[in-house]
Amino acid sequence: MSVVVDSLRTEDIEALCGLARDIWLHHYPPIIGIEQTEYMLRQRYDPSVIRAELASGTIRWDVLREDGALRAFAASFQADFSDALKLDKLYVDPASQRRGFGERLVERACEHARALGCRRLILAVNKRNVAAIAAYRKYGFQIVEAVVKDIGGGFVMDDYIMSKSVGLEEGSGRRDE
Repeated sequence: MSVVVDSLRTEDIEALCGLARDIWLHHYPPIIGIEQTEYMLRQRYDPSVIRAELASGTIRWDVLREDGALRAFAASFQADFSDALKLDKLYVDPASQRRGFGERLVERACEHARALGCRRLILAVNKRNVAAIAAYRKYGFQIVEAVVKDIGGGFVMDDYIMSKSVGLEEGSGRRDE
């Protein structure tokens, strides 16, 4: 078995969007309802959206493949405040969960954060997403804030913000200013 984490390639965008749809339809309707699930899929996982994010160079997309098959993905970007990288997306195919794939993607994001000179990795997770919250705690994240954000279409995201140190002390690391 070969497990590889690398950057998303343009030719993999359609497969990533299909995997995202499968994961979301499996996981989110009991938490946020089917209407909001479909709305957010259209908003975030249309191939044109992913292409634009890749082209912008501001969002880093990583994918995990097992024996060449796409099993998980993550996206991150430099947060508005200087000391954090935001892990914006982290999803693992339900059939591939509990095999360390999410942890590998979190560590990859931590490596990226350290390279940018960030001291923290942050993320938002739905308050009712108990399984994800437990996984993030296992990876070393702590809840630091609760937020409600209007995302349009009559929908809101009712989330916890979680944070994790990436092991880079203040004043060390690289900063491109």
